Amino acid sequence: MHQHCHGQISVMESQRKSSGEDSSGERGSLHTWKGYSCSVTPERVLLSRPVLQAALGTRHGVLLVEGGQVYSFGEFRWKQSQVSEVGPLKPVLESALSGQCVVAVAAGSFHSGAVTEDGGVHMWGENSFGQCGLSSLTVVPNPTPVAVLDPDTSPPHTIRVLELACGEQHSLALSAQHEVWAWGSGCQLGLVTTIFPVWKPQKVEHLAGRHVLQVACGAFHSLALVRCLPPQEARRPLPDKCGQCNQLLYTMTDKEDHVIISDSHYCPLGVELLADGEARLEPGRSPPLRLRGSPSEPLSSHTSASAPGLHPSITDHTDYERRTVAQNGEILTTTDSDISAAGTDSDRTVGGVGGAGSQNSPYPDDQAVKEYLKKLSDTSLAEETAKMTIAGASFQPPADSLDLLTSDLLPGVMPVTTSSALNSLVSSCASAVAERVVSTCEALSLKKRINCYYPGVGGVAGAPGGVPGGFPGGPAEERVRLEESMQGKKSCSTGDIREEEAEGLSRRLSLPGLLSQVSPRLLRRASRPRVRAVPLTPVGGLPEAGELLPSLQTEVWSWGRGEEGQLGHGDNLPRLQPLCIKCLSSKEVVLVAAGAHHSLALTAQSQVFSWGSNSSGQLGHMACPTTIPRLAKLSEGIRVWDVGAGAQHTLLLADGDCYQPILYYSGQQVREAAQDAPQDQTEGYSYTQQPVLLPFCMNLGYVSGVFAGGQSCVALADRNVTGFIASLHELAAAERKFYCKLSSVKNQILRPLLDLESLGTALGPASTVLLQSLARCYCRLCHLTGQHSALLTANLRRRREVKSLVMLEHASIFLDTYNEYCCSVGNFLVMGGFQALAKPSLDFFGKCPELLQRLAESSEENIPLSDLLVALFYLPMRHLHEYGRLLLKLGTCFEVSSVDYQKLQDGCSKFEALALHLKRRRKEAEYTYHFWKSFPGKMTDSLRKPPRRLICESSNKALTLQNSGRFSVNWFILFNDALVHAQFSTHHVFPLATLWVEPIPEENTDLYGLKVISPEETFTLLACSSMEKAKWLRSIKQAVDQAMSGAGQSGSGAGQRAEPPISRTASYTFYKDSRLKEATYEGRWLAGKPNGRGMVKWLDGRIYTGTFKNGLEDGFGDYVMPSKTLNLNDHYQGHWKEGKMHGIGTYKYATGELYEGSFQDNMRHGHGMLRSGTLNSSSPSVFIGQWVHDKKTGYGVFDDITRGEKYMGMWQDDQRQGTGVIVTQFGLYYEGAFNNNKMQGTGVLLSEDNTTYEGEFSEDWTLNGKGVLTMANGDYFEGTFTGEWGSGLKVTGSFFKPNLYDSDGDKGRAVKLGRLAVRPEEKWRAVFEECWMRLGCEAPGQGENQRAWENIAVALTTSRRQHRDCPEMNLSQSHNRTLESLEFNPQQHVGPVTMEKYDRIRHYLIKACDTPLHPLGRLMETLVAVYRMTYVGVGANRRLLLQAVNEIMSYLARIFQLVRFLFPDLPEEGGVIPEPSSDPQDKKDSNCADTQLESPKPGRVVSSSSLLLPVLLPRLYPPLFTLYALEKEREDNVYWECVLRLNKQPDMALLAFLGVQHKFWPVSVPVLGERTEVVSSTKDACFASATETLQQISTTFTPSDKLQVIQLTFEEITKEVVSSLEDSFLWSMDDLFPVFLYVVLRARIRNLGSEVSLIEDLMDPCVQHGEHGIMFTTLKACYYQIQHEKTT
Repeated sequence: MHQHCHGQISVMESQRKSSGEDSSGERGSLHTWKGYSCSVTPERVLLSRPVLQAALGTRHGVLLVEGGQVYSFGEFRWKQSQVSEVGPLKPVLESALSGQCVVAVAAGSFHSGAVTEDGGVHMWGENSFGQCGLSSLTVVPNPTPVAVLDPDTSPPHTIRVLELACGEQHSLALSAQHEVWAWGSGCQLGLVTTIFPVWKPQKVEHLAGRHVLQVACGAFHSLALVRCLPPQEARRPLPDKCGQCNQLLYTMTDKEDHVIISDSHYCPLGVELLADGEARLEPGRSPPLRLRGSPSEPLSSHTSASAPGLHPSITDHTDYERRTVAQNGEILTTTDSDISAAGTDSDRTVGGVGGAGSQNSPYPDDQAVKEYLKKLSDTSLAEETAKMTIAGASFQPPADSLDLLTSDLLPGVMPVTTSSALNSLVSSCASAVAERVVSTCEALSLKKRINCYYPGVGGVAGAPGGVPGGFPGGPAEERVRLEESMQGKKSCSTGDIREEEAEGLSRRLSLPGLLSQVSPRLLRRASRPRVRAVPLTPVGGLPEAGELLPSLQTEVWSWGRGEEGQLGHGDNLPRLQPLCIKCLSSKEVVLVAAGAHHSLALTAQSQVFSWGSNSSGQLGHMACPTTIPRLAKLSEGIRVWDVGAGAQHTLLLADGDCYQPILYYSGQQVREAAQDAPQDQTEGYSYTQQPVLLPFCMNLGYVSGVFAGGQSCVALADRNVTGFIASLHELAAAERKFYCKLSSVKNQILRPLLDLESLGTALGPASTVLLQSLARCYCRLCHLTGQHSALLTANLRRRREVKSLVMLEHASIFLDTYNEYCCSVGNFLVMGGFQALAKPSLDFFGKCPELLQRLAESSEENIPLSDLLVALFYLPMRHLHEYGRLLLKLGTCFEVSSVDYQKLQDGCSKFEALALHLKRRRKEAEYTYHFWKSFPGKMTDSLRKPPRRLICESSNKALTLQNSGRFSVNWFILFNDALVHAQFSTHHVFPLATLWVEPIPEENTDLYGLKVISPEETFTLLACSSMEKAKWLRSIKQAVDQAMSGAGQSGSGAGQRAEPPISRTASYTFYKDSRLKEATYEGRWLAGKPNGRGMVKWLDGRIYTGTFKNGLEDGFGDYVMPSKTLNLNDHYQGHWKEGKMHGIGTYKYATGELYEGSFQDNMRHGHGMLRSGTLNSSSPSVFIGQWVHDKKTGYGVFDDITRGEKYMGMWQDDQRQGTGVIVTQFGLYYEGAFNNNKMQGTGVLLSEDNTTYEGEFSEDWTLNGKGVLTMANGDYFEGTFTGEWGSGLKVTGSFFKPNLYDSDGDKGRAVKLGRLAVRPEEKWRAVFEECWMRLGCEAPGQGENQRAWENIAVALTTSRRQHRDCPEMNLSQSHNRTLESLEFNPQQHVGPVTMEKYDRIRHYLIKACDTPLHPLGRLMETLVAVYRMTYVGVGANRRLLLQAVNEIMSYLARIFQLVRFLFPDLPEEGGVIPEPSSDPQDKKDSNCADTQLESPKPGRVVSSSSLLLPVLLPRLYPPLFTLYALEKEREDNVYWECVLRLNKQPDMALLAFLGVQHKFWPVSVPVLGERTEVVSSTKDACFASATETLQQISTTFTPSDKLQVIQLTFEEITKEVVSSLEDSFLWSMDDLFPVFLYVVLRARIRNLGSEVSLIEDLMDPCVQHGEHGIMFTTLKACYYQIQHEKTT
């Protein structure tokens, strides 16, 4: 009866105008009838719009039409006022739903439901059991909204519903989250409650978390189609016993000669009853296990009461027989009385076994059982069952048989058990045997049905008293989880369901030793590891298919009343919770339907399983009511694709021979005359033995769906106007047929072959792997086809339109799967797999393989078995043509200009192209296979590889090697991945990826030559004719091109391809080349040589990663070289040229040393820095300077950190040689000559206290020879000195005390430092030379300006590219912007430099010096590094100040030379840039310049300092200023003391003290924006703004900036004075000086002396005599004044 909701009608049928099918009469016409007699003719129901879905109740029906309107027909007992009955041909519109767009309808026995577009639910009809979900109403006359709310959220939010299903007293809804909600009455709700009716929809918790695809309702039972859990979720550790009935979850079945371990245990109870009569879920708890001491120790045998079963009582007999099995295997039939006699009295009366008062029955007493059963079902069955609460018999098997069982045959079960487990094992064994007997009786068509039930152990002996049943209580979720995990497991039985039917078993177990002695062979086979490791059902489907295709891995769950067997669990017990029907789990069910008391499941393989009541033959087979699913009997080749189930009939929609659908009916015949007879008088009705064809179905057109309910049947049909509908049906039918074909090959050929014992030996390991891979690909293809056929079928039932075709939108899924499959078949064929498979197949399929011939569709006689297998496995490729043909056929239904036509056309061409391509691939594979058969054996083994295909070979002497010997044999074989050159006994393989071929022009010779280039060999092949030459050239090029593109889709126009690229990416291992022997290169190639980015790995662990040019490392690269002695690597990162390190790089030595700098020819050469050791190791030191051929040579600075000395001077061959300076951390200073790494020759030595020695040295710090030693106070010795400084000197000479004589002599005594040091312009020459080299000049100033700019552009571009390729070196955004702005050349128009152009140059230099990627920036960075290395740390010695200043001046001069080379029009040092006269602003400036003393403004005169100091000085400032501070320390201290002292005075007192004239004293000063009077106590208020301005001198770097600050200070003072005096005011120096002195004092600048000296030393010469010069002189005067100020 109860319809199943056909799919979610998510998209309303849109009329297909383009295909011309717009007349509503042609789509969705509705036909209705009853019964199956020949005279029946369906009546057409006329509606204005196409019907999308119908649902039938007992005496009424509901229709959903396009546009979302709902009509009803039949008897409506709930409509009090309106007509209570409407003929089926005159449906009434349900006006209460107008305005709502309904997408699905459902009908129960006497109530109906509808789902709207937004997921809302409306119900109407009978409501006495709460089935409409509306409390306090017994009937609901019109559709009324029902809220489905989730109470777990606050506030409760509404659940969106996709579809409804309705029974007699209950309703189910499937939510958008794919969970099930239920309301109404009865155990069929699946809810944990005993209070009915349930008015509000509640979630069926047992299915929560699972993905439910569809629900269906019978009168008193429910079905759900659920997607299987993904495998990882099902892999939780599982208990080995059922928590309810304590039976083993894993059982075994012996099939002829192998054992199936099955886990299909079903708990008959599902729920346990507590003493107060409420049902409650039990957590699964296994009883504690007791270990056995030894195998022979007998088991203690507690007797336990077994659980009662609920017995089927359909026929009227009472002699329930119990069968047990004796050891010898004969069957003993015992009756109930025997068993109860075997148990003791205490067993029979529930109680006292094993512990006082512990009850061993799950039921407290007989009364409770009766009540419980009453609650479950209101039939008289309860009485019957309650009589039969039988106690289980104690049973003890022989120990050896048990050992045999536990140890050998159940590898997963430990040989550990308890008596209760054993009892259940034995008793379930007994029942299994009984069942087998039953099935045999059934097979012998014994009319009498033998009912056996399954005893289970009810409780554990010795359970704690007071707990009924001996199970501790626990939360419900735990049990739900447990049961879920049990259900999640797949049955490992590989048997076909037909065998299971024949056996009639729901679960089976045979105990060896009980049925028969197990043969040793069987045991051997049980323990033998199986060869097959191929899961033949791909788990999870295709990864990319994702949600596009329906899942085939489904389970059917059922719950509710089961007295007719309609739950399918193998018994007649009710189930209060959903339980999985195990035997349908692997059957790929895609649709379920429920009649009043029977159930149907439709599989992807178009088979129908039915179970439940068969009173009218509605199951489609004659087995009396069946409690497990069985196949409906349909003749061969009938493929069912839609089902409907009514009260006592089933309606099937199927494919026949043609693709117009046909209808089958099975069940009760309905006679018109008998319409009024009461329902239960079944005698007057005849019924079908098996499904019968309804003859009128061909007149209905193309039926898209069937529905049944009550006694009625309904079919929805479309007329085929333009052929579109017919083509869609044909496509779906073809796919269903193809899937059935693939499945039968899988089950009848592939599985048996993989299971063969002899397979491994016949094929060998390599081919076995290939066969397994072929099986995997086959199953993937099979699975995809199954999913696709299910989708096409669902779309026929729902939206019949082009855009629903997945094969158009996602063709790649299909193309890739076919491609992969064809590849695997080809690989197996090439390796001779089918030949090898022929023998085991012959053993299996026998001498006359009709089955193979039939499946391979081969009509030839005497075809070899191997060829049959090849044909069979290549068969699926044919289906691609079918796809193409059907898509083309669909296309013809549309206008050529329409989008749909275009889509279908494209799809068609894709599938056709692939079909051709795969045909070619098959030919290649067969050609290759035949080639290997004839090829000399020795080479075959090494050359024969699965993916390798033959393209052509020169056995006909068509190709020879030029200059080969007379007797040599040269055979060339071209494969799809390599060219093989075979000789007598050897062969060489040239991979195609690294093979280049070019024709040799034939003008002057008669030779038809091809030049072949490989990385290590180049040879010429001669062809016998120009045709042959062209053939080979084309073949090789084509093969190379395909090998490059990954041998993927070689298009159909393979002949007209372009050349393979001369530059490509490939991997190659060298075998000859001396430098690269056995190294592997991976990267870019150009004409046989590595070229571009790549990586070489040598066998000894060396790795080079970087760029190559013409086969050699060239450009930037990374080189790692393992050290032989240390377990570490040398690591070079930098530039290469022609295979050698050349240019800038960083070399980390395994010893821990680090060199950063220039290389040439693998040696350190040029400027570089070497750090040795870390700070705590033996000799940490840093050298920075010039290198020549790996040795320190030229100027360099060496910082010896352990000795605390720093050397700055000349080197040669790693030794100090020439002039140099040494400073130590103890303040010693030496400058002079060095020789052989020692102080040797003339030198000057100063100690911290100014003691000075000038003279000869022989060793480090050792005086030897003539000299003068001057004391700090000016006394000096003159003479000959020997000895080490600081450890006592021997002196021969005179002592002078100059201050006794004239002071003239003193003047010559002060030592002039720096004379013996290296001249500033000699320092860091290598650094500047490298910069000139980068600009393309051999020597400073010699080169072309144009080339220099090109080099700069190249350097910037390559550096940017390199940084882009190396993400770890990535640049900041601002750096990138700088680089972009540097890429244009500011040297655009040649000509005299104007101010504007000068500014452009200045800005360019600032940017260039900002990035180390620009040659000038690189130079600047290096200079800063060397300067800091020199003057930081030990180098911070005040005696080095002069050298530090001179070094900066020399930098300026040398950088300026570079700048003038880049900008030749720039005037030289001191040159003047003419001012633009047109600018009025500048004119005004020059006018006022007459009124004040002024120099030309800085910047008008070109000087290196004004141009470059702003860039250079800020970077060098810290070390330089430190030196100034050290030098001026004494003076600064005196000055600072004075500043602190004078600053204690208030403002007025200080002004008076300094002698500032009264007229300049500020009268009032601004404080926080208000003017305040100056009083005698005011402090730090006068001239405050000038003071603040002057303080900024410490925050500036360059002299020009500092002078600017001084100028602003003067302006601030003037401003403040002018505000209190008249305007025409001019300073005189006498007036100004005291005021400025006051400001300097108040500014409190700590290192003023250092600031003054720095400005003086580095000031631009052109400024000295201008306004700035005068201001600076004033500041300087103030500084000296303050030092000598005497405070009174």
